[in-house]
Amino acid sequence: MEKIQKDLDRLGGEWAVENAMKINPSESKAIRFTRARVKHPLNYSLMGTLIPEANSCKYLGIILHGDLSWADQVNCAVRKAWKALHFTVRILKRVIVIPKAWPTCHLYVRFLNMGPRAGIRTGSDK
Repeated sequence: MEKIQKDLDRLGGEWAVENAMKINPSESKAIRFTRARVKHPLNYSLMGTLIPEANSCKYLGIILHGDLSWADQVNCAVRKAWKALHFTVRILKRVIVIPKAWPTCHLYVRFLNMGPRAGIRTGSDK
């Protein structure tokens, strides 16, 4: 742990000056990646500011969790997929009006190729 703190001190000091970088310590998080139960907190500081400890963070669009599980990332992806699906269905309901006289009508959309075959299919087209 002392080596990490020394590296953080060098990062916030000489490295940032040499590379003309401004580092915002308030946007940093300290995360311990392990499945073991650890009781002592992480006390790291960057440029005199204590880095808060967190259970997870988002890095390059991927949610990384401290216990090495992918549950948060999968839940986020599923939520985004449901939002996209419901948005698409709402738009299609406005664009394609299905008369009530066609009770056996099925709406289908080819998600990968929206070609001329995509559209409304009635029960007699099977």
